[in-house]
Amino acid sequence: PRMVYVNKMDIMGANFYRVLDMIKDRLKANPVPIQLPIGAEDKFRGIIDLINMEADIYYDDLGKDMRVEPVPADMLEKAQQYRTELVEAVAELDEELFMKYCEGEELTKEEIKKALRIGTLNNKIVPVVCGTSYRNKGVQNLLDAIVEYLPSPLDIPSIEGVNPKTDKEELRHSSDSEPLSALLFKIMTDPFVGRIAFVRLYSGTMKTGMTLINATKGKRERIGRILRMHANNRQDIEEAYAGDIVAVVGLKESSTGDTLCDMNHPIILEQMTFPEPVIRVAIEPKTKAGQEKMGIALQKLSEEDPTFKAYT
Repeated sequence: PRMVYVNKMDIMGANFYRVLDMIKDRLKANPVPIQLPIGAEDKFRGIIDLINMEADIYYDDLGKDMRVEPVPADMLEKAQQYRTELVEAVAELDEELFMKYCEGEELTKEEIKKALRIGTLNNKIVPVVCGTSYRNKGVQNLLDAIVEYLPSPLDIPSIEGVNPKTDKEELRHSSDSEPLSALLFKIMTDPFVGRIAFVRLYSGTMKTGMTLINATKGKRERIGRILRMHANNRQDIEEAYAGDIVAVVGLKESSTGDTLCDMNHPIILEQMTFPEPVIRVAIEPKTKAGQEKMGIALQKLSEEDPTFKAYT
C-alpha cells in the first residue's frame, strides 16, 4: 500500500497536475488526489482539502501561521471537479456506497475516509497529497493522511520465516506477546554512540540488557542500549515493542540482513541478497601514518554498506 506526496510545490517548475499524469502514464497506477495545491512555485500559498472542502492557507514562510478558510472562489470549480472524481473513485470500491452514490445521495466524510483506507490497503487507489517540506507546509496534513490511510503493522500479513533447527516455515504475528523476532536492516556509525544497528521488531518485545540469538549466524548478542532515533538527536528507551523501528547499541557480530530473535524460538526472516560490486577502485594513503586511519575508515564503510568490499 502506498501514497504519493508531491513535495517542493514552491520550487520553480512545480506542476501538481503534470505529476498526476506521469503517475498514470509511467507508473500505471490509479492516483486519486485528496488535496489540491493553491498556486505553485513562488505563488504557492496553501492546500485545498477535498474531503472537507476547505482550504489551509499559509500566511508566513515557515508554515506556522496557517488558517482554515473557505475554498478560494477562483479554484472552486476545479476543487468540485476533483472532489467528484474522488467520490466516484471510492464509491466504485464499495457496493453499498456505489448504490448510495447512484441514487444521488451525498457520501459522508467518514464513508469517504473509510473507503479510501480500504482502497489504499488493497492497492486499488493511490491517494495523492502535496506540500513543501522545507517550508513546513502540508507536512501536518501528510502525517494525518499517513495515520488515516496507510496500514498499521496489524493491517498487513504476519511475517514468514524459517526455523533454522527444523528448516520449516513459521509465522510471527505482530503482537507483543509473541516470541521476539527482529530484522537488522542497516548499520550506521554514529560519532557519539559508535556502531548502531537499526532493527524492525516484527513480534515480541526487546529490553535493554537482554541476550538474544542472531539466528542467521548462530551467535549470541546482548542489547546494550535501545535508542529511538529522531532527525538530529536520539532518546534512550528501556523497551521496544512489535512494529517499532529502533536503533540498538552493543551488537558485536550482527550485520545487515541478520535476524535477531528469542533464544528459545529461533527464526530466520527474509534473507537480503546484495548484488556483487561492479566497479573497482585502487586507493593508497599518502603517508605511512594515514595507512591505519584509512584501514579503519574502509572497515566502517564496509560494515555500513554490504555491497562495499575492501581488501589489501
